[in-house]
Amino acid sequence: MTAAPIDYPLAADTWGEAERAAAIAVIRSGRTTMGEKVAEFEARFADAFGARHAVMVNSGSSANLLAVAALFFAQAPLVRPGSVAVVPAVSWGTTYYPLTQYGLRLRFVDIDRETLNFDLAGLARALDDEVSVVFAVNLLGNPNDYHAIHGLIGGRDITLIEDNCESMGARFAGKCAGTFGRVGTFSTFFSHHISTMEGGVCVTDDEELHHILLCLRSHGWTRQLPWPNRLIDKGSRGDFREAFRFVLPGYNVRPPEICGAIGIEQLKRLPGFIARRRDTARRFAERMAPIRGLRLQREIGDSSWFGFALILTEEADADRDAVVARLAAAGVQSRPIVAGDFTRQPVMAHLAHDPPGPLPNAREADRRGFYIGNNPLAERELDALIAAIEAAVA
Repeated sequence: MTAAPIDYPLAADTWGEAERAAAIAVIRSGRTTMGEKVAEFEARFADAFGARHAVMVNSGSSANLLAVAALFFAQAPLVRPGSVAVVPAVSWGTTYYPLTQYGLRLRFVDIDRETLNFDLAGLARALDDEVSVVFAVNLLGNPNDYHAIHGLIGGRDITLIEDNCESMGARFAGKCAGTFGRVGTFSTFFSHHISTMEGGVCVTDDEELHHILLCLRSHGWTRQLPWPNRLIDKGSRGDFREAFRFVLPGYNVRPPEICGAIGIEQLKRLPGFIARRRDTARRFAERMAPIRGLRLQREIGDSSWFGFALILTEEADADRDAVVARLAAAGVQSRPIVAGDFTRQPVMAHLAHDPPGPLPNAREADRRGFYIGNNPLAERELDALIAAIEAAVA
């Protein structure tokens, strides 16, 4: 007898009445463009993650764009035009695009077979005098080993930045992921740890980079900068022309005020969200352990468990496509591990990059991996999910 399908989505709505009330209050206020609520969210976000500064934008992808751009506009640039950016071979497309859009050349490093983050031996081999930036990606909630990464970079003229869009709330050695580099990025998209509809955040401890990020976010003008600031030293704050002074080739990636208001309420609940994700992950890992043919992503530090990345091993009796089809029939949504081995994506024809060497672990994740969501589960629901996975693999 076939078990009845269950309903297990990749992500679930985390809004309550407080978030909806906050959104309605913004609409009623008449101030819907970026304003006081966004500023309050930024202050609360920086405090929550132990950073000096936070800048909210309209998406995690835009946060990555500004993080890369800001490095070029410091008075003492933190990255050399035309140099190499070292990146992991498994991530989302908008980890890579800003680097090449700003004239850098990608150098891909394989992922660790179990953690799915940087393979540290491969990272060590990739670092040479051509490299000026390492963009570390904390994959699916799992922080990198930043003690090891800082050790490998050592005294080299290399800037570390972090794509932490999937790993809000993760920690390594007691420090929040996203705060180990000069700039860290976060996403507040629907499926992520908190949701502001669309949204992203850059964090930094560097005052100059903070002012550059503020400027780049809004047209490259000076209107939203504090006074005095690190970008201009002439004119008067009240000068008529000052509100329309353009100093950097910026963008318009500002978030709506409603996103900031919702974010304030979601941040209040973040510790509870992370605790539930970690509890579900603990119980899921315990129940998965006896199932032959599947390997669960191994945790580094304290993962915030965005989802459950699973890779079929040699013991599996079915290939990946068959497994995900069976899961879908059982009502369990799944998707590839981020974008799989990105060097195999057609868009690579448009990205400047070194010819990638062997990437066996990224290739394995691409061909034999998938992930499912991490949603709150009662024991009966967990039983049904584990049974569906076991049947899909068998």
